[in-house]
Amino acid sequence: MLFSILEHILTHISFSIGSIVITIHLITLLGDEIVELYDSSKKGMMVTFFCITGLLLTRWIYFGHVPLSDLYESLIFLSWSLSIIHLIPFPYFKKQKNCFNLNTITAPSVIFTQGFVTSGLLSEMSQSVILVPALQSHWLMMHVSMMILAYAALLCGSLFALALLVITFRKFIRVFRKSNNLLNDQFSFDRMQYVGERKNILQNTFFLSSRNYYRLQLIQQLDLWSYRIISLGFILLTIGILSGAVWANETWGSYWNWDPKETWAFITWIIFAIYLHTRTNKNFESVNSAIVASIGFLIIWICYFGVNLLGIGLHSYGSFT
Repeated sequence: MLFSILEHILTHISFSIGSIVITIHLITLLGDEIVELYDSSKKGMMVTFFCITGLLLTRWIYFGHVPLSDLYESLIFLSWSLSIIHLIPFPYFKKQKNCFNLNTITAPSVIFTQGFVTSGLLSEMSQSVILVPALQSHWLMMHVSMMILAYAALLCGSLFALALLVITFRKFIRVFRKSNNLLNDQFSFDRMQYVGERKNILQNTFFLSSRNYYRLQLIQQLDLWSYRIISLGFILLTIGILSGAVWANETWGSYWNWDPKETWAFITWIIFAIYLHTRTNKNFESVNSAIVASIGFLIIWICYFGVNLLGIGLHSYGSFT
C-alpha cells in the first residue's frame, strides 16, 4: 500500500513539474527573456530527474530486481535517460528579445514518455510479476540499460536533426519568395524606381546579415550536437546489440534469431551507421545527414514501441499483452 502511494506521488510529481518546465521554455522562446524563469526550468527538470530516479530505486528495492523487465519499467528508464541528456549544458542563443536553448527541443521528449507512464494505459504492467526465466539473468541490466540509453541518445540527436531541417527549409522558402518578389519588382518598375528599391535593400543589409548569422550559428550547433549525441547513442546501441547476442546464446542457444525486435534493432543500427558515414563525408552536406537521422527517429519508435504492439517473437514479454 505504501509502495503504491509513493509510486503514484513520484510519477505524477515528475510529470507535473516537467509540464511546467515545457511551459517555461515556450514562454522564454516566444516572449521576452526572463532569466528567473530560465533558471527555474533547469531546477524543475532536476526535480523531475530525482523523482524518476526515486521511482526506479523504489521499484528496484520493492520488487527485488532491476526495473527493466517490461514496457512500463523501460519507459520510466527511458524518461530517466532523456532527462539526463536534457541536463547537458547545451549552448544558449539570444536573438533580440527572444532566447533559445537546445534544451527546449529535449524537454518535450521527457514529458511525452513520462506522460505515457502516468496515462493509466500500462497500469496492469505496473503490478508486481514473477520474472520469466529468460529475464532472470545478470545480462538484464547490461543489455536493456544499454539499449534504452542508446534509444534516448539517438532520439534526442534525431530531434536536433529534425529541428535543423525545419530551420533550413524555412530559410530556403523565404529566400525563394524574396527572389520572386525582386524579379517582379524589376519588371514592373522603371530603372529609377529599381535603383531606389536597391538602395532600400542595401540599407537593410546589416539587419539581414545579423539575422542570417544567428540562424547559421543555430544550424551549426544543431548539427554539431546532433552528431555528438548520435555518435554516443550508436556506441551504446552497438554494445547493447552485442551484449544481447551473448545473452541470447546463453538463453536460447543462438546468437541471432531474426526476432522482430532483433531485426528492427539491426535496421536501426544500419540507419545510424549510414548517418555517421554521411556526416563524416565532406562530399555530403549537413542536410543530407539530417534527413537520414530523421528517418532513424521513426525507425527507433518502430523498434522500441511498434514491435511491442505485435506481441510476437522471443521478446513478447515486453509487449502490451
